[in-house]
Amino acid sequence: MESERQKKISTVLQKDLITIIQRTLKSSATVNTITSVTKVSISADLMHAKAYISVFPFAKSDSVLELILSNKSKIKNSLGGLLRNHLRRIPEILFFIDDSLDHIEKIDIALQNKSNPIKSGDYKKNKK
Repeated sequence: MESERQKKISTVLQKDLITIIQRTLKSSATVNTITSVTKVSISADLMHAKAYISVFPFAKSDSVLELILSNKSKIKNSLGGLLRNHLRRIPEILFFIDDSLDHIEKIDIALQNKSNPIKSGDYKKNKK
């Protein structure tokens, strides 16, 4: 169960990470992508945070994550500048790809398809 402080810090981290990551991606050669931080969860000791990144189109998510990980120290330094009056120590951030949009798109395609994926066995192919 998250405390009120954890929730507030997660919200501030999410807002600031969105700004920093979009600025980082804009300065790089990444074009025609929409990137957002969908969720940030922080540990009880405020030392570790998990940030979930959503990328559209999903096919570019690996390259975007790679770019974010290669600029991780710059992102943390920028975050430190923004949060220096709120936190004593900036948490170590782990970045993950949020694939929920891709999952929703696959479900939508399956629902529009007239065949039954359970009878045809296609659902087993999608699980891999």
